[in-house]
Amino acid sequence: GGAVTLSVGSGNTGSGGDLSLRAGVTTATDSTGGSVAIESGEGVATSSGMVTIRSANAGTSGVSGKLVFSTGTSKTGNSGALTLGTGAATGGRGGLVGISVGSGTSGAGGMLYLRSGDTTTGAGGALLLSTGAGSTAGGALTLTTSDGGSSGSGAVTMESGAAAAGSSGAV
Repeated sequence: GGAVTLSVGSGNTGSGGDLSLRAGVTTATDSTGGSVAIESGEGVATSSGMVTIRSANAGTSGVSGKLVFSTGTSKTGNSGALTLGTGAATGGRGGLVGISVGSGTSGAGGMLYLRSGDTTTGAGGALLLSTGAGSTAGGALTLTTSDGGSSGSGAVTMESGAAAAGSSGAV
């Protein structure tokens, strides 16, 4: 099929031009705002197309652009969900989900941060790490630090938080 390209022209002064895609707003009390869908094409006999979302490389100085995947805030009720996953497979393995931090050449390596939500009422959000079920065995769960140089490898620390009243959580 034919290609469609949305592009902003280049310049030589100031910042590059912005490209914004935004769905419509509604003031109706019984309706939701418009949705945005970005989806690759289906390959009826072969693979579907790839979707790539990335920032461009940095120039001779500065950093590459930040990617922000976030839901909006909510005045009443829950905020939206953020789901990262692959589709199911009927004739092969399920897809891979990889989250990694790029390597660097100065200072400490970049941090990978997973944290559940805070609340001012009730219990804080849970964090669940679970492997997949299998017909012969469940998947393995491995927590490991990488090899280190002269200062040793990284530490593995598991601890519960402090309690203002009552017992702290068990490990």
